[in-house]
Amino acid sequence: MDNMIYISMTGAKNVMYAQSTNSNNLANVNTYGFKADLDFFQSQPVYGPGEPSRAYAEDARAGFNHQAGSLVSTGHNLDVGIIGEGWIGVQAPDGTEAYTRRGDFRIDPNGLLTNGEGLLVLGNGGPIAIPPNESLLIGRDGTITIRPIGAAPGQLANIDRLLLVNPDSKTMQKGPDGLFRLQSGELAEPDAFVQVTPGAIESSNVNAVEAMVNMIEYARSFEAQTKIFKVAEEVDASTTKLMSIT
Repeated sequence: MDNMIYISMTGAKNVMYAQSTNSNNLANVNTYGFKADLDFFQSQPVYGPGEPSRAYAEDARAGFNHQAGSLVSTGHNLDVGIIGEGWIGVQAPDGTEAYTRRGDFRIDPNGLLTNGEGLLVLGNGGPIAIPPNESLLIGRDGTITIRPIGAAPGQLANIDRLLLVNPDSKTMQKGPDGLFRLQSGELAEPDAFVQVTPGAIESSNVNAVEAMVNMIEYARSFEAQTKIFKVAEEVDASTTKLMSIT
């Protein structure tokens, strides 16, 4: 009897974990550059004295969806979307180097280039500082060019180049902060072949319809797991009654 209750209890608990992951994906359906988290259920035996006669359900993280989101044209000169494979280097809140696909850039009051999360965008020498300018352009190779204030139309200055990297996505992992890093802990090397589309942003790769269907399925699964508790109680009552007769 305890086997039935234990399996249903762990099943219900891990369905809640999966529902939490799915809800987070759904909440980020409109977050630029967001990569959906993936998970799956597996059965694990309970080891201890004697044979592992009991098992429990476990919701295991399976990484993230590597598929690129669609590029949405914005017409904003600071926005960039990566063409194909690649990542943009940013400075994480803890000061370390991390990577993202989010390219909705802006200039903060200190003249530093940040993205929509407020993270500093990295260039070849660290965070990118944008001097006062008449105009600013970001090239396909990530080069940032400005026309300084008071300069003639043809007097352009290269400020920096976006830190663009392209490690194998299978070697990357998504952190609790939503940023990506190499599993080895090393820093990715700049890749001159990564290109961006100026005036566009990559949308989230979350499929809203699929996430809604998953939400309904998880809710039904949780309900089914909790119903087993009632069945176990009824079976236990019937067994007790039979034993009293004997």
